Amino acid sequence: MASSREPRVLLPQLKLDELLEELQARIDAARGTRDRVHSLLEAVLSVGRELDLEQALHSIVEAAAALVDAEYAALGVIGPDGRTLSAFHTVGVSDEKITEIGPYPQGHGILGELIRHPEPLRLSKISEHPASYGFPPNHPPMRSFLGVPIRVRGQVFGNLYLTEKRGGLEFDEEDESVLSTLAVAAGVAIDNARLYEDSRLRERWLLANAEITHRLMPGSERSEALDLIAERARDITGSALAEVAMPMADTPSLTVEIAVGEGAEAHRGLVLPLHEGLMGLAYSTAAPVTSDDITRDDRITAEPPRFLGLGPAVAVPIGTGEVGARGVVLLVREAGRPVFSDKETEMLQGFAAQAAIAMELAERRQDAQQLALLEDRDRIARDLHDLAIQRLFATGMTLQSAGRFIEHPKAADRVLRAVDDLDETIKIIRSTIFGLRTREGGAGSGLRARVVRVAGEAAPVLGFAPGVRMEGLIDTEVPLRIADHVVAVLSEALTNVARHAHAHAVEVVLTTDGREVVLRVADDGVGIPSGGRRSGLRNMAERAEQLGGRLELSGAKSGGAVLTWSVPLPGEA
Repeated sequence: MASSREPRVLLPQLKLDELLEELQARIDAARGTRDRVHSLLEAVLSVGRELDLEQALHSIVEAAAALVDAEYAALGVIGPDGRTLSAFHTVGVSDEKITEIGPYPQGHGILGELIRHPEPLRLSKISEHPASYGFPPNHPPMRSFLGVPIRVRGQVFGNLYLTEKRGGLEFDEEDESVLSTLAVAAGVAIDNARLYEDSRLRERWLLANAEITHRLMPGSERSEALDLIAERARDITGSALAEVAMPMADTPSLTVEIAVGEGAEAHRGLVLPLHEGLMGLAYSTAAPVTSDDITRDDRITAEPPRFLGLGPAVAVPIGTGEVGARGVVLLVREAGRPVFSDKETEMLQGFAAQAAIAMELAERRQDAQQLALLEDRDRIARDLHDLAIQRLFATGMTLQSAGRFIEHPKAADRVLRAVDDLDETIKIIRSTIFGLRTREGGAGSGLRARVVRVAGEAAPVLGFAPGVRMEGLIDTEVPLRIADHVVAVLSEALTNVARHAHAHAVEVVLTTDGREVVLRVADDGVGIPSGGRRSGLRNMAERAEQLGGRLELSGAKSGGAVLTWSVPLPGEA
């Protein structure tokens, strides 16, 4: 009797185990791929959230190390020259180890290979590549290597460097693919962070310009605006030193009026040539001038030494175009800091141009106010001449005529003295009218204005503003020939104080009583040495002797020297 059961097919037990293992391996691989894709997406989202550029770069390095399971990771930022690294961000090496190793790499060897050829590079042994030339002392051992470039808007921004895959394994094609994908996302994140940084920077420049304009328009002193320009430019660019130099009238020179920051005292009051140095070239060409290291720049004079510990610098003209430069801003960073980029220079130039416009508007406003003041003075002068003087003259004539009919001698004498007083009052009023009608250049041609101008021009060289005091009818009673000598002597005296006296204060006093004019310049410096050069003093003495006057030198009670220069006025011996 035949059996009703179908024959059973028995698979060998070993074959089934292999199938199950293969299935498990594929499941594990799928799970691993899923997890890696998930990790990649998390990394992309993580780096994309960062708006601070430095933090974004650090996040990219951390994400790269985690994705390919590398012990060490770094991101090298390519510098402006396109051949070396300007920044290096690392993960996996402690700060103590970094200190032992020394300076960050500049982009030679394997790192430079990726700069020269911006394509993914995967090595099982770094030492076997022709471009490898070893590691510096105290550097941790590194064998396997994977590098990929990061591009931002089609330009290579930098490179990701991964070494030492954990477990002694080598980087594979999947690692390269994952890292290349991260590099694309990193490029977008870096671009966003840079755009955000640029927008924040432009906002700070705009706020600084608004602050300067707000300060200038109500009529603040120019020195306050220049000081604000220097402070804001130094703060925004992260500079250690900021200077503002302005042209000196009637001379081919600039003078540093404002200096803030490191070693500022050594710069204030310096007189610089117009066509030399960073500031002179920026002023004469009306274009920015940069230096990678100002301490080694042949365009900078070695004396006086004033840039110790500083490095990158940029000089930008204040104002350009038809009007030309009004001055120059110089910014200097500490040694080792990044050089000023083209974008930074462009923003600084825009800031300086806007500051120049604000200064121009403020000066026009002051000119309009001055014009209104002068018109008002003209009106007052006309009223004094047409009304007051005529009445006083008529009153004097009336008293003089009435005096003939007064028989009492003392009464007649008093009337005559009153007439003389009226004549003297008329002289004073006429002198006042002349002073009111004095114009700057026509204007500023009066001796008072010239003395103030000379004292003001000496302030940057002295390092402080001299005190100025004047008494008497200086503009009307001192003739032009003598006034020219007074101005020359004052300029020579202040120059001598600046060069030799080491003073902290100077007082200028100019007086006239109608018979002589006296100029007195007193300082609190070291006095006049007995063996010093006397050429300047001799010139001042000769000027006095030519006019029948004299020059006297004496010591001040509180130290320093007192120069007194006096000459008689015409008609008075």
